[in-house]
Amino acid sequence: MPFACIFVPDFPVEAILRAEPDLRSQAVVVLEGQPPLQKISAVNEDARSRGVFPGMTRLQVEGCESVAMRDRSELQESAAQRALFDCAQSFSPRVEQAAPDTVLLDLSGLGALFGPLPKIARDISHRAWEMGLEVNVAAAFTLEAALLAARGFTGVTVIPQGKEADILGSLPLEALLAGGAEAETFLQTFSRWGIRKFRELAALPEVALSERLGQRGLELQRQTRGVSARALVPSDPPLIFEEGMELEFPLVLLEPLAFVMSRMLDQLCARLQARALAAQELHLEMTLENGRAGQVAASFQRTIRLPVPLLDPRIFLKLLQLDLKSHPPGAPVAKVHLRIEPAKPRPAQNGLFIPCSPEPEKLELTLARISGIVGAGRAGSPHLLDTHRPHAFQMRHFTPPVAKNGNGGSNGSVNNNLVTALRILRPPIAVTVNLQNGRPSHIASEKRNQIAGEVLWAAGPWRSSGDWWEQDAWMRDEWDIALQEKTSIVLYRLIHNLAGGGRWMLEGAYD
Repeated sequence: MPFACIFVPDFPVEAILRAEPDLRSQAVVVLEGQPPLQKISAVNEDARSRGVFPGMTRLQVEGCESVAMRDRSELQESAAQRALFDCAQSFSPRVEQAAPDTVLLDLSGLGALFGPLPKIARDISHRAWEMGLEVNVAAAFTLEAALLAARGFTGVTVIPQGKEADILGSLPLEALLAGGAEAETFLQTFSRWGIRKFRELAALPEVALSERLGQRGLELQRQTRGVSARALVPSDPPLIFEEGMELEFPLVLLEPLAFVMSRMLDQLCARLQARALAAQELHLEMTLENGRAGQVAASFQRTIRLPVPLLDPRIFLKLLQLDLKSHPPGAPVAKVHLRIEPAKPRPAQNGLFIPCSPEPEKLELTLARISGIVGAGRAGSPHLLDTHRPHAFQMRHFTPPVAKNGNGGSNGSVNNNLVTALRILRPPIAVTVNLQNGRPSHIASEKRNQIAGEVLWAAGPWRSSGDWWEQDAWMRDEWDIALQEKTSIVLYRLIHNLAGGGRWMLEGAYD
């Protein structure tokens, strides 16, 4: 049964480099603790080559040139850990989170989908690189062999079945024992015996080793041989797609902020694509700097709800830019946190006899640009409110409707029933009305050469009122009238506003 292991060397540093890939060509150290007592908790390979190691103080490192120092970020490490798990889940449904920097995969039965074992290991490494992580990948037929090979060898390693002891034999014992008092004790003991490699420990007689080190010694020997009966324990963490970044300097302009958000959106979309999901909502939260003695002000939050699930980081970035232009934060940004609500991708299949509709991505950008010009809440789709007040509606986000028939497909039939539609006049046209026996007989608009004439026919009145418990109570009479205009007869809706000073208005015309 084949297994794979993904290991992230120098995980705290790699979480920083994932958010700031420009630092990969530099020496980077991660600081932990409170100033001025900060100490180095992790370094990358370039920093080691310059003589910088964990445990050194910040003052000792400040003298080194071209060394980038960053504070440890739990938010970025959490995002990197979830990205590592998403990478593994894109290949196998059985994944174990062995450590924050290590995941184990069960590759049984995946050869028909992804190819032979070496190809699967290379594809896993490439997928992790797309998610911003530089990892070691090892594939073997035992969990312990895959785990030790990933932690001991750089790059991609494939161990054939039965060759575990031969390939792992060149590894130092430090790769077998993690930090701690027990590990230090065993390393000192093995050093006194002159044992420094896996193959040297694997060659010791089992009885003599058990007499001196007990069952723990035998367990370590079995691990060096790549033999283990350990079973994989699948993990099932919640689906959380979020990225965060604490900025080194507060940002004031939108352009550098967009550069940061673009990198975060690329990472989030890569994780969503690995899980075969799309985005339904974007939640942006930014911590603002007060500007007075470095104090931090309240957070600034914005939410963008998408009409259909989308997966395009460029579209998301443009929507966030347009939204921030209309609603600027108002203070320098010190921290950016971006979260995406996942959803299943939208299945779409065009029909031969269905008119083409605009692409949801382009339509969403167009509506965002229109809202930025006319103002928020002024562009969208009108929805009637649950009230008897005439023409009471609110603007909602426009979502193109999808017509479906009883079988779930698109309905291409056309309703041929003729319906008389009332075309609302906005604003209503104020008119002067002459009454005869309590009914309108002649109408003339207050503006010349607009609407005027004898009333040929009138139906009504229909009195309606409502909201009497509020200050803006309304009561009015409605009439349907017919006027002779040149060579045609036009039907109008006439309103007598009893609660608004008794004004007469033409509210609409029938088409």
